[in-house]
Amino acid sequence: MKLLNTTPRKDGFRMPGEFEPHEGCWILWPERPDNWRLGAKPAQTAFVKVAEAILQFEPVTVGVSARQYDNAVASLPAGVRVVEISNDDSWVRDCGPTFVKNDAGVIRGVDWEFNAWGGLVDGLYFPWNQDDLVAHKICEIERKDSYRTDGFVLEGGSIHTDGEGTLFTTEECLLSEGRNPHMNKEEIEETLKEYLGVQKIIWLKRGIYNDETNGHVDNILCVVKPGTIMLAWTDDKNDPQYEISAENLKLLEDATDANGRKLEIIKMPLPRPVLITKEESGGVDAIEGTLPRMEGDRLAASYVNFYIANGGIVFPLLDDATDKQAEELLKKAFPGRKTVGVSAREILLGGGNIHCITQQQPK
Repeated sequence: MKLLNTTPRKDGFRMPGEFEPHEGCWILWPERPDNWRLGAKPAQTAFVKVAEAILQFEPVTVGVSARQYDNAVASLPAGVRVVEISNDDSWVRDCGPTFVKNDAGVIRGVDWEFNAWGGLVDGLYFPWNQDDLVAHKICEIERKDSYRTDGFVLEGGSIHTDGEGTLFTTEECLLSEGRNPHMNKEEIEETLKEYLGVQKIIWLKRGIYNDETNGHVDNILCVVKPGTIMLAWTDDKNDPQYEISAENLKLLEDATDANGRKLEIIKMPLPRPVLITKEESGGVDAIEGTLPRMEGDRLAASYVNFYIANGGIVFPLLDDATDKQAEELLKKAFPGRKTVGVSAREILLGGGNIHCITQQQPK
């Protein structure tokens, strides 16, 4: 497959919204014992449940290392395609390709440079060279031509689009020192327009409180459909999240999208603060160069971190007190799609959630 030296915008390609039809979904198998507790066994169980849920709606492919290949095949449902892909960890949203398409329905991949969320400045592990090859390998497996952004670092979880020319992101992430310090905001914006085929970028300030990805947008905001946004919210003014969400709400209320529309904003309540227990912290291997998981740390828990599948919404179950309310809001926001909740604490303990471990491939 060809590595193209043009750009998606020049070639007439755009990033579709996640709510548009999918060919299928990609997941990477977890195994790092310095990120996932108890040798990643509880996390693997959670990933299997996510794969089973998505498989109700669309094909699922799981990439897995050679060491874990047999285990993954034995653990996953028979309908899941398992392929061997070396990796450093299991966040395919961030290290996998962002797919773009044109009006004729041709699909291509954008292969962003990946540096583990901040490289040697504030990255979460070293090395990350296998993760940086994942996007290219997925495009090869799918026989899709691709674009490579050498010198420009980005993760798929840091962007959301409405598929009609508007992109949402956060300054906290894209302007962070560990990603593209050689570029200013205008240059970053121009690069996003060039590689995603968008006309307008709406910048939020910050993401979810204590998010180790430097505030990925997919943990605080989701595009329900063009013109409608779901924002992670709390009414508790003593919660450090309140100020962040209120600031973002004001920015969204004042914004118009690429088509000049005012945005309708749905507030999605946060669960109560989710803290790492002593047992959970003790189950993670301590290795130099990897962010430790400490007892009492607050996890970046958010219901907005769900996956939109063909005809379905697969969302995280995080707190008995708020799960039902979250599901009701999702049902109302996505009529015609079936909602499936998956217990996501084990995924959250690794630093992300259901959206972070999935990557859609558009139809």
